[in-house]
Amino acid sequence: MAKLSQRAERVSPSLTLEITAKAKKMRAEGYPVISFGAGEPDFNTPDYIVGAAKKALREGFTKYTPASGTEALKKAVAEKLYKDNGLTYDPADIVISNGAKHSLYNICLALVDAGDEVIIPAPYWLTYPELVKLCEGVPVFVQTKAENNFKLTAQELRGAITPKTKAIILNNPCNPTGAVYSEAEIKALAAVLEETEIYVISDEIYEKLVYEGDAPYSIAAYSPSMKERTIVVNGVSKTYAMTGWRIGYTASAREIAKAMGGMQSHTTSNPNSIAQYAATAAYLHSEGESFLTEMKQTFDRRRKLMMEMLDKIDGLRYIRPQGAFYVMVDVRNLLGKKTKRGTVLDSAHTMATELLETEMVATIPSESFGVDGYLRLSYAISDEDIAAGLECIAEFVRSLR
Repeated sequence: MAKLSQRAERVSPSLTLEITAKAKKMRAEGYPVISFGAGEPDFNTPDYIVGAAKKALREGFTKYTPASGTEALKKAVAEKLYKDNGLTYDPADIVISNGAKHSLYNICLALVDAGDEVIIPAPYWLTYPELVKLCEGVPVFVQTKAENNFKLTAQELRGAITPKTKAIILNNPCNPTGAVYSEAEIKALAAVLEETEIYVISDEIYEKLVYEGDAPYSIAAYSPSMKERTIVVNGVSKTYAMTGWRIGYTASAREIAKAMGGMQSHTTSNPNSIAQYAATAAYLHSEGESFLTEMKQTFDRRRKLMMEMLDKIDGLRYIRPQGAFYVMVDVRNLLGKKTKRGTVLDSAHTMATELLETEMVATIPSESFGVDGYLRLSYAISDEDIAAGLECIAEFVRSLR
């Protein structure tokens, strides 16, 4: 067989998918696996959004739309950005894509040439470096510190910039850590970037899921020049429990939007027409705020439950999450110990494997996110599963020797 492309060979396999696939297989075989791996809300899409999709079907809204999205959805996004973030964009500055991941890939295609460096603070969402590599760029990882809640500092950013730096990816609130940058912290980063020509890819997909402090501050609001070099990424997946609908978007300078729209027209063409109609309703309907309030209250309750139970497990620490729906649990104190069946815990990945095979609890090891010695636990699952799963983890930890 002929050799695969170098591009395909550069992409790393996902530990997250490996653990998730194993957990799903065990469930299918009848094992009562509790999974902390969820990367999506466990809420159903609100009825008013589903109703809008049904209306779109009845009215024949099933044809091609403009490749970069419908005018109605672009206007709704522009209104959201102005209302929530104080950012002014025209519909022509907005590109609607098949989910925020697609939006991020479009950005990399538009900005990154072979050899260009893209700064990625670690821990990071595991897809970021793979997208950069697919575009023949070079991911440059900055190892942030646990004592700073794994948030990039201005000093760390300055030290990572080289003549080859083309862009930086900022995720606020952050997956996997749940950290939320304060306005002052974002402004400190912006002050460094203001002195450069570096682009900022600002992934704000968890923006509405913040439980402590103020709403996140978008770096695009810092100054006109910062806005010109910032590409804001967001979507409806986390905010309105619409992960499967695959609608994300970018807001950027017109030239960048035009480039991304043009490339999208030759790859996927337009996002699903019915999903776009539904997403427009998601932003404009009065029920949206009440749904979001209920979902946030539920996640906040689960967040507190998870922290309360983790506090009682000797040997475990965690980064206090302020947003998203994840907790990064520090398991470094347990490494080197042996499990009941004699396995030495030499990494977070080994611990995740042991938890799944012996306790039937699925967690995501931090090697996936560019840092060693942590497990990511999602609280986008029921209170009952959180309690039962953490009891299993506590028993596992107590049994170590």
